[in-house]
Amino acid sequence: MVAYEGPWGTIPKVKGIAGGERLVKLEELVKGTVVDGVEPDGPVTVVNVEWNGTDSVEVFYKDVSGGPGSQLLYRFNEARMKILGGAEEWAFDGDGRFFRLAAEAKRIKMAYLFDALLAVHTSLVDPYPHQISAVYERMLRKQPLRFLLADDPGAGKTIMAGLLMKELVARGDLERCMVVCPGSLVEQWQDELWQKFMLPFEIVAREQIEASRTGNPFAETNLVICRLDHLSRNEGVQEMLKGTEWDLIVVDEAHKMSASFSGGEINRTKRYGLGELLSGLTRHFLLMSATPHNGKEEDFQLFMRLLDQDRFEGRFRQRARRASVSDLMRRMIKEDLRKFDGTKLFPERYAHTVGYNLSSDEANLYEEVTDYVRREFNRAEAAGGACGPSGSR
Repeated sequence: MVAYEGPWGTIPKVKGIAGGERLVKLEELVKGTVVDGVEPDGPVTVVNVEWNGTDSVEVFYKDVSGGPGSQLLYRFNEARMKILGGAEEWAFDGDGRFFRLAAEAKRIKMAYLFDALLAVHTSLVDPYPHQISAVYERMLRKQPLRFLLADDPGAGKTIMAGLLMKELVARGDLERCMVVCPGSLVEQWQDELWQKFMLPFEIVAREQIEASRTGNPFAETNLVICRLDHLSRNEGVQEMLKGTEWDLIVVDEAHKMSASFSGGEINRTKRYGLGELLSGLTRHFLLMSATPHNGKEEDFQLFMRLLDQDRFEGRFRQRARRASVSDLMRRMIKEDLRKFDGTKLFPERYAHTVGYNLSSDEANLYEEVTDYVRREFNRAEAAGGACGPSGSR
């Protein structure tokens, strides 16, 4: 089958109603017919015809680029013209492989509309009920997503993040994603996301920055994993980040991005400053931490400010009503995590106090350590904290 070059590249000729390319009669030149041999540059589409007697016809057409044209054709021109297709011609003898490929691509593109748990069924995971509810009942419904996932350790927060990413990819809502986590977890994150979800994340560190073609690997790579301290301590890397945009940023062990009030001002750590930067670079922002609250409400609200600056603006006052975080956060403890059959996921935890007597040496050590901790903490508090306003913790 001969092809011609069209405005969109090489286009195969369409077989006609007789099952192949065929010669054309002047009488068959009707509106909508695609004919080869009228112009040397390629086939034309007939727009109108005007007969001059019985052996000649003036044909008005559009060429392959859409430009208008006309020619006077005679019976002897029939030998060089071929029908390629027409408005009323339908053939079912094309290559079925291409039709199946196009149909499968369309099915995959629209699959999430018909499969409520698409990511679950296309990933190598068997999620628990609390993981499914976190992704499909809490996070996916939020557009944009600004959320703190604060389930107890062992709940599988990495699995939940991977399911979220897979669903957003299926919906066409995720192309560029960054995972920020402590340095000891980067390889674990990379392995989990690839082995369970087939998401090819790349670790970006000093070596990748030096080897990048443009000098900015964050602009070159769509799926990256970064070390928290590498980003927070390197101002040059942060300058690279400022020129990028992301669909989703996930921060693991997010409680490390802490801040506190000191002397009436916010004492921002370098990690907290990184959190403020990341929050402004992405549409979806997911924080994950099993210990988001250190017991100080004002510090917790500073932490939540990374998700919603308007709601948590200003210093928390003890007598003021606490801002609700129910729409921004989910926390489940181990006692609440269950399997599909209703049995508990973790064994029961029983806490009770056991009394015992210290020897004289143990009692002396206990008193000296207690005195040291009390004294040094008081000195640190008097000095304005263990870190200055721009220090890291």
